[in-house]
Amino acid sequence: MAKDKDRIQKHVNIVNRRASFEYQFLDKYTAGIMLMGTEIKSIREGKVNMQDGYCVFQKGELWLHNMHISTYTEGTHYNHEPMRARKLLLNKRELAKLEKGAQEQGVTIIPTRVFINDRGFAKVEIALARGKKLHDKREDIKAKDIKRELDRSGY
Repeated sequence: MAKDKDRIQKHVNIVNRRASFEYQFLDKYTAGIMLMGTEIKSIREGKVNMQDGYCVFQKGELWLHNMHISTYTEGTHYNHEPMRARKLLLNKRELAKLEKGAQEQGVTIIPTRVFINDRGFAKVEIALARGKKLHDKREDIKAKDIKRELDRSGY
């Protein structure tokens, strides 16, 4: 029984680190996500992979694709499909801003973080993002190396 309590976390914060390297964030939003019963249990265990995730508008609604939520180990035949599309919950003004911004050339909507809020609901932080060029990535790597060297030297 104690092992079951240990694997389910109270505070979940899963970050898509690759997104900040590949994209420049223009705007961030926090959205609710429609889940099935076993999906929330897998999220609480921290079994989420959103590296290849992206968002698409379909009939005025925002859908999250390619976010892998592993199947729940204790689930029965009611278990969920890991790669299914999930509807994101935002208000109309936010949806209109995102849809207008996503129509620009080279701009996309990507998930950056999955977390559980104070009330126990799963939330997804999404970002309106523009892809970085190779020279932008090199500048980020250089800045990170300089910061690491300064931290080592004690400044």
